[in-house]
Amino acid sequence: MWKRFLGVHEPTVYRVDECEKLDFGCPQACRSKSRRKLCPLRQITENSQEEIENLVNALVANGGTNISAGLQTGLKVLNDRRFTSGRAVGIMLMSDGQQNAGGDAAQVPVGNVPVCTFGFGADHDPTVLNAIANNSVGGTFSDVRNQDNLSIAFSQCLAGLLTVVVQDLKLTVTRVESTIVKVSAGNYIQSKDDAAGSVTVSFGDLYIKEVRKVIVDLLLPAASSPAGSDVLEITYTYSSGGKLFDANPIILTVSRTGRASVEPEREEVMMEENRLRTAQMMKEARVMADDKKLGNARDKLVEAQNLLEDVVNDESNPLIEMLKSELQQIKRLMKSQEIYEKQGRPYALSSETSHNRQRYAARGDDVEKVRMFSTPRMDAYLEQAKSFDEDPSKPLPSVDEDEKQELAADPLAPIVGALSYYIQTAIQSLISIDNILNKAGRP
Repeated sequence: MWKRFLGVHEPTVYRVDECEKLDFGCPQACRSKSRRKLCPLRQITENSQEEIENLVNALVANGGTNISAGLQTGLKVLNDRRFTSGRAVGIMLMSDGQQNAGGDAAQVPVGNVPVCTFGFGADHDPTVLNAIANNSVGGTFSDVRNQDNLSIAFSQCLAGLLTVVVQDLKLTVTRVESTIVKVSAGNYIQSKDDAAGSVTVSFGDLYIKEVRKVIVDLLLPAASSPAGSDVLEITYTYSSGGKLFDANPIILTVSRTGRASVEPEREEVMMEENRLRTAQMMKEARVMADDKKLGNARDKLVEAQNLLEDVVNDESNPLIEMLKSELQQIKRLMKSQEIYEKQGRPYALSSETSHNRQRYAARGDDVEKVRMFSTPRMDAYLEQAKSFDEDPSKPLPSVDEDEKQELAADPLAPIVGALSYYIQTAIQSLISIDNILNKAGRP
C-alpha cells in the first residue's frame, strides 16, 4: 500500500536517526540520536513517486528510537506548508513504541493535527503510541500485531484521510428548562460554560459516512401538570470546502405529563448505551489486567457478555454481535499474563481508542471480524489491501475510480452535508414562523 499512498498524497519522508550523516549508514559509536528529513513535501509525479519509494525501501533500523523527535519533525513539515486551504492533514506514526532517546513523545503538543499511530512487532509497547493518538483530535491507535497486517491497518487510516468531508466540527448543547448532568461523547475535548449552562464538544474532522453519537443526561424540574417543555438547545459549526457552516439553534422539546410514566426507550439510544457500557467494562478489565488481576478482569468481561445476552432484539444486531466478538477476543488474550502483555494490552487499547473516537481502528488480527465504525471507503480499501498483499504487482484502482464508484452508489454523498444544513435551517425558519403566528393568534 505504500505505492497507493505515494500516488495520492503530498508526503514527506523522515527517519529517526542515530546521526546526521547524509547516507543511510550509521556507526554504532555515534549516539547523537537526532532526526533527519529525507525529502521535502511535494506533489507526486511518476518520477517523484519512484524517488520516494526508494527512500522508504532504503530505511534501516540502527537501534535508536526517538519518537518525540520524529513527531516534532512531522509537525514542522505541516506547519511549514505553503498550501493549506481545503486540504486535510494527518500524521501516520509507525513504531514499536519503545522510545529510548529524546523526551516523552506523549507530551508533544500536536494541536489540531490528527495522529494515527500503528504499533507492530512481537514486543511492541502500545502505551506511548496510544497516548500520542489520544492527545490529537481524532487520532487512533491501531494494533498491527505483525508486519503482515500493516498494509491493511494503513489502508483504513488512508481511506479516512482521503474522504474528509467536514472539518473542525463542534457541537454545543445548552440547557433551557433543564440541567445538563453529563455529556457522553468519548474522549473528545469538552469545554463548559457554567454561566450559559452549555457544553461544547470538539470532534475535529469527519470522514464521509461517519457519524458521532452523543448522549446528554438531563435533570428536569418537577412538573405538576401536563405541558410541553423546551429542555435543550443544540447548535453546531463545521467547515466544508473552505466554507464555514454555522447552524441555527435546534430546540429540543419534550412532553411532561405531571406524573410518573414509563415510555419505551428508542432502540438506537439503547444500542448506544449498551456500546458505552460494554466499552467502559472492557476498559475496567484492562486496568485490572494491568494490575495483574487477570481473574478479576476475566470476571468483568464475563459480566459484560452476560449483560449483552440480555439485550432484547427481534433480529441479530451487527453492533451487538461485534461487541460480543470483541469481548470474547479480549478474554482469550487474558488467558495468561504473558499473553496479555504481548497481545492483550495492545488489542484492548486499540479497542478503547476506537470506541472513544467512534472511529475504526485495527485490532490485531480482527481486522475483518470487528468492523465497528468502518466506512464504505475503508471496506473497499480492506479488499484492495488484501489483494495488494497477495500480489503487489497487481495494479490497484485509482482514487478517481474509487470516487466514481462511491458516487454511483450514493449520488448525493458529496452534497449531503451542505444539503442537510440548509434543510435544517429551513425547518427551523418554518418553526419560528409557526411560533410567531401562534403567539399572535391565528384568525
